[in-house]
Amino acid sequence: MTVAVVGAAECDLGHTGRSAQHLLAQAVRRALDDAGLRLHDVDGLAATGRSPAVQLADQLGLCPSWTDSTAAAGAVFETHVARAVQAIEAGLCQVAVIAYACDQRSARSRRLGGVYDPGTPEAQFEQPYQPLSPLSYYAMTAQRYLHTYHLTRADLARVAVAARQYALANPAAFRRAAGPLTVDDVLAAPMVSSPLGTLDCCLVTDGGGAVVLTSLDRARHLRRPPVTVLGCGEAVTHAAMATPDDLLSTGAAASGARAFAQAGRRPADVDVIQLNDSFTISVPLGLEQLGFCPPGTGTHWDGVPVNTTGGGLSYCHPGQLGVLLLVEAVRQLRGECGARQVPGARTALVHGTGGIASSHATVLLETA
Repeated sequence: MTVAVVGAAECDLGHTGRSAQHLLAQAVRRALDDAGLRLHDVDGLAATGRSPAVQLADQLGLCPSWTDSTAAAGAVFETHVARAVQAIEAGLCQVAVIAYACDQRSARSRRLGGVYDPGTPEAQFEQPYQPLSPLSYYAMTAQRYLHTYHLTRADLARVAVAARQYALANPAAFRRAAGPLTVDDVLAAPMVSSPLGTLDCCLVTDGGGAVVLTSLDRARHLRRPPVTVLGCGEAVTHAAMATPDDLLSTGAAASGARAFAQAGRRPADVDVIQLNDSFTISVPLGLEQLGFCPPGTGTHWDGVPVNTTGGGLSYCHPGQLGVLLLVEAVRQLRGECGARQVPGARTALVHGTGGIASSHATVLLETA
């Protein structure tokens, strides 16, 4: 059985003044309306964070036959896609919704989880130094990257400039009204954790979204053109900052290879890329680890479009971006993105990253 994404939608974004629960229900209803389905059609539900599947089911008045509340931070939504495909193929459910929302800007808080377990290596050996998690880890990775490949902060700044350019073509982008960005703007912004300044870091916004999956047979009779799930891959490498042997070798290499193998595709077959850009270093490192370009060249990527919404740097970052990466990939493959549309896009890669580059999940999607 082939499984397809049949609905995709954002909730309200930016500074909404709404609760996370309100935004979550809004995302689900909009995605179902996009698919031409109703709430009573849903018998599978995947959600995590402060509103796991059990709580969301209660809020929506559902009694699903399948749920998933896997915790993999920012990679969780791409992980949910793999689980939903498995559940639909196994007959555990027929219509699965993957949803997330957060009100961190309105709540004036970035806290998404609880306190550290005092028995973990992070609590014993890292928290006494009060690192800015996950910023300190990504700053160390960026410093290592620039040193290894003889690059400068200006090279990383190109990533933020490219993201802003896409945001200017996206009416929903938080930074659209701020206008174009230059390399000099990025370099002049206040330093947060060397070599990353404020414009190297993702936004803090409300937001979220939802996607709806079902069998391709059923999808062909619904409102929107179906987008098939070709392949999925996952990898978990570490939890603590001191654990990785090499900061420039991430789980994206393994998760990407597994997704490409399952899909029977190669990087050269991909028309549009959506990947987590919580920091500017995330984009070149992700492109390189996923096999799109050689190590050290990702900051000057001029291949297929990346993060066509403007990404977490200029569009929206509600704590975890992965569900919105899926929404944009689906819209691109359906040809619905207006001024930012990638002409002729048929195959999309979506890559989620969680924690301090700890968890990785890759999904390949294609027009049916």
